[in-house]
Amino acid sequence: MLSQKARYALRALVELARADGVQLTSGEIALRADAPRKFLEAILLELSRNQIVTSKRGKFGGYLLARPGGEISFAEVIRVLDGPLALAPCVSPRLGFRKCDDCPDREACSLREALLRARDATADVLEAYSLADAAVSGAPAAQLAAI
Repeated sequence: MLSQKARYALRALVELARADGVQLTSGEIALRADAPRKFLEAILLELSRNQIVTSKRGKFGGYLLARPGGEISFAEVIRVLDGPLALAPCVSPRLGFRKCDDCPDREACSLREALLRARDATADVLEAYSLADAAVSGAPAAQLAAI
């Protein structure tokens, strides 16, 4: 399940993509994304550490996307904030891979194939959907709140 943190992050990043290179303050982003400002500031800091946004401090400071919105996928943002997309660690192809605690044999697991397909389908959709795609979809932040 997508965390509230990832939901706020995606909504905020879509608003930055819509701003099209115009720097926004955390207050402006919070208002546009319908997110609590203090929580959003912590999220933006984490996104900055992971080179998804850049920030400028001071009176005329604010946030910008670190790369064009078309180069930032929903999958990248979710992985930064929530970890692997996989429903179980044994089907994660990245650093999140590990053997499940309750499964003696990964190859004989009756759940693995379905979980692997679910992970692949989810990754296919989220890797292909960018912030730019969401920004032009026309959905205001209130509708994106349903993500």
